Amino acid sequence: MSDAGRTMTQRRILVVAHAHRDDTVEAALRIVGALRRGGAVPVLHPEDRAELAAVAPALADVPLLDHDVPLDDVDLAIVLGGDGTILRAAELVREGTAPVLGINMGHVGFLAEIERDDMDEAVRRAIAGEYEVEERLALSVKVRDRLGEVVYETWALNEASVEKDMPGRMIELVLEIDGRPLSSFGADGCVIATPTGSTAYGFSAGGPVIWPSVQAIAVVPVSAHALFSRPLVVGPEHAVALEVKGGIAGSGVLWCDGRRSHPLPAGARVTVRRAEKPVRLARLHPAVFTDRLVRKFQLPVHGWRGPTGTMMTDAVSILPLSGGDA
Repeated sequence: MSDAGRTMTQRRILVVAHAHRDDTVEAALRIVGALRRGGAVPVLHPEDRAELAAVAPALADVPLLDHDVPLDDVDLAIVLGGDGTILRAAELVREGTAPVLGINMGHVGFLAEIERDDMDEAVRRAIAGEYEVEERLALSVKVRDRLGEVVYETWALNEASVEKDMPGRMIELVLEIDGRPLSSFGADGCVIATPTGSTAYGFSAGGPVIWPSVQAIAVVPVSAHALFSRPLVVGPEHAVALEVKGGIAGSGVLWCDGRRSHPLPAGARVTVRRAEKPVRLARLHPAVFTDRLVRKFQLPVHGWRGPTGTMMTDAVSILPLSGGDA
């Protein structure tokens, strides 16, 4: 879907950036200036403006999210940084409808759409609404205590992971799918990942890479001591639950996207299912996920001839940024 047909007197665009690197601060100044020149209203989160204005006073008068501009009025979030900053931006706009457009600031990530050299063109198209919106599956996560009461609720774009809370010992888990027990095992933990998160923690734990267009959830035990501990891929309509068994290794911690955590005492139960609301990413170009994989992991593809019969000798520089073989 596209936002090009939306008519507004002024588009309000949230800029998400930190002040930890000089080039990010310079990029924030450049983006804010371009938005103003283009007739849009730049918006900053209060924490970001406080940090940025301390080193770039010109940003001190940028309107604040929620204080000056309600979240529901924000049309788009432009993010300067890597996947971690994009995850934070998705968290900031979660209760609204604004899609997230990532500008890569030197990190090699999967979620950023464009490189810093393309900033000016990106801002022009952002103001004009010339982008497609890609919806990514997200997870709804609930924690119940041993009495069955919900004690914590959150969401995740990448993954929900149940982990041991102390080094040197395992956590004992029971895995359940759709209300039926599947297996129990001792492990360092278990990752429940979306296709977006399949190239993050889930991949590091030995899980499969899932193309973003696939609607699925991966369940990946981490260093499990069990006969049946292979990664599973289930459909998005299924509910996955992990129960923390009692005993000497009976406590752990839940992490969602590496940003939000909650303790899991013995008897706690974590239920994960597809969230009703997906995460919306703004895309300026058709994405070829194969190329993203090759670039991210520096995969050896030299010698590939493809449909043209021309041998590839440089996997990184020759691969196109968009397009593909239909």
